Amino acid sequence: MKKATLIQFPVLAGLFLACLALGQAQRSIDVDVFDAGEVKAIPVTLEGFTGETLALLKFDLFVQGFEFVDKAKAQFTIKGSNAGSINGAVYDHLKRGFILNKRYQGGSLRRQAHTFANNAVEAITGSPGIGLTKIAFRQFHGRDTEIHVADFDGHNSKRLTHDNSIAAGPEWTPNNDSLFYYSYRRNNPDIYSHNIHTGVRRIVARYSGSNISPAVSPDGRRVAMVLSKAGSPDIWTASADGTGVRRLTTTKEAESSPCWSPDGRWICFVSRASGRTALYKIPANGGAMSRIRTVGAFNATEPSWSPDGKAIVFTTMRGGGVFEICIVPPGGGNVEVLATGEDPSWAPNSRTLMFTSRSRGKRVLSVLDVPTKRVKTLPRSFPGNCTQADWSK
Repeated sequence: MKKATLIQFPVLAGLFLACLALGQAQRSIDVDVFDAGEVKAIPVTLEGFTGETLALLKFDLFVQGFEFVDKAKAQFTIKGSNAGSINGAVYDHLKRGFILNKRYQGGSLRRQAHTFANNAVEAITGSPGIGLTKIAFRQFHGRDTEIHVADFDGHNSKRLTHDNSIAAGPEWTPNNDSLFYYSYRRNNPDIYSHNIHTGVRRIVARYSGSNISPAVSPDGRRVAMVLSKAGSPDIWTASADGTGVRRLTTTKEAESSPCWSPDGRWICFVSRASGRTALYKIPANGGAMSRIRTVGAFNATEPSWSPDGKAIVFTTMRGGGVFEICIVPPGGGNVEVLATGEDPSWAPNSRTLMFTSRSRGKRVLSVLDVPTKRVKTLPRSFPGNCTQADWSK
């Protein structure tokens, strides 16, 4: 995809660290995810944008902690036009000046708009935006499931696999060029790596029994996975090409859902070693496994470690078969419920989550801004049920 060319006009020197509400004392937007729901959204007003561009900007900004108010109540005015190309600026009402002023050319209008949203987020909060990220997910096609790739807001969806079978568990590599997943295309769950640009697909693990749940290390050199080649499903690691396989767990219980710590030192996973489904971690190079306490939540599954290393989100199930997304410190402790849903995956900003929710009997993909606990379902509706989204790095 051709990248947009940016032409920058003069911008006021320095970025302003925004207040969380008009009139509050200035403080950083670098929020603690364990204050979920306690953080106020940043009040802004939008001017000049129309149609699809306006809808795109609203979605991008909403899921990154902004709310839209009348100009009299706004801390920032985000203004511009989308006639042929994007012109965009951000005016800071407290500083009484522009902190961003750019014109965007080249690439599609959607890409220009996402780029402007990213620039606005960074100008206001100091953190990079997520507008140009992608997701991979599992989509149902009748009884079959296939891997799809789309922009993070659901647009430009493309089907990656055509196995006419069950493909699941997509996981991005750090360079976002390839996906790991497992597929039953040969009547057994085997793990593959798949370059999304060239279409080249390679076998990573094809042993007797299950080969599922691949998780790529932060440096892209290794993969953790669940293999049952030795009997029970255990956590194994290997080089990214599948060589040098090493067994990490030997509990004879059903281990599942490995994920890496962002420094690559630990692997978090799910085990029934204590008799109940719970979160554990183990050194990535081997060693003793230890339980991660999730006080207030039982039957923890599907962990995802935040890119900044500060939190682990996971799924739990309460009475009536209702799934909930929860968050806990990596060292364990009290759990906070974030939303109703399952399959959580962190965005690169360590603030936003993609997860599976249910709407009118259908499984759909939704986005959660953790600090404000506000949720949006992807604006682009897919024909089949969608689950297991994984956010690009």
